[in-house]
Amino acid sequence: MNHKKLVIIPTFNELENISDMILKVMNLDGEFELLIIDDGSPDGTATIVKSLQKVFPNRLFLIERAEKLGLGTAYITGFEWALKNNYDYIFEMDADFSHNPDDLIRLYEACAVQGYDLAIGSRYITGVNVVNWPIGRVLMSYFASVYVNFITGLPVKDATAGFKCYHRSVLKGIKLKEVKFIGYAFQIEMKFTAWKLGFKITEVPIIFTDRTKGTSKMSSGIFKEAVLGVIWMKIKSLFSPYQLNQSESI
Repeated sequence: MNHKKLVIIPTFNELENISDMILKVMNLDGEFELLIIDDGSPDGTATIVKSLQKVFPNRLFLIERAEKLGLGTAYITGFEWALKNNYDYIFEMDADFSHNPDDLIRLYEACAVQGYDLAIGSRYITGVNVVNWPIGRVLMSYFASVYVNFITGLPVKDATAGFKCYHRSVLKGIKLKEVKFIGYAFQIEMKFTAWKLGFKITEVPIIFTDRTKGTSKMSSGIFKEAVLGVIWMKIKSLFSPYQLNQSESI
């Protein structure tokens, strides 16, 4: 199978991680390509990416944005770029090694070999597989997914997961310009929309390890958006049925 595969990684001040992450992804089996979307990192993250583009000129790409515009908008930018450049499988992943790059292969196989449209790297499908998080944060994350399941009916154990593989049909089917949320709720909205549109979803067990370098971007405001956003998604689904995107603009 000669599929084009693109890993999208949004960054803000990831100088301590980005070089190692790029080298790791570039050396995986399967010829993964990588798109970094940097939101004006003052620490020089983009400069490191540019230097490595000389080493991987046809596999490493960079989009620079002037300021922090939110995780969701970064991914939407990346998705649109991936579709325009005819990638078959598109991945979301963090820059800080909380997601093990080796698991990209397992997510890809879940879609390309097992036939799923969306594969989620799940912390909770086989228990609680989280390393180095304080118990309070583990509980908050776990029960956030329980809350999402209860309110929406979404049959996903790790509703807030940010490690995913999409077949391009999912991203073409979702009306990306209508995605509402830009923070923590973005991950929930994308899964919920894919489910409502009838795409086949699976969860692949992973071990999530908290970052050892750099600073977390989590905030109480992001969590609040998710709590209220889930209610909005459920209400919207009751009054406005989800329909596949018919636009040929991408």
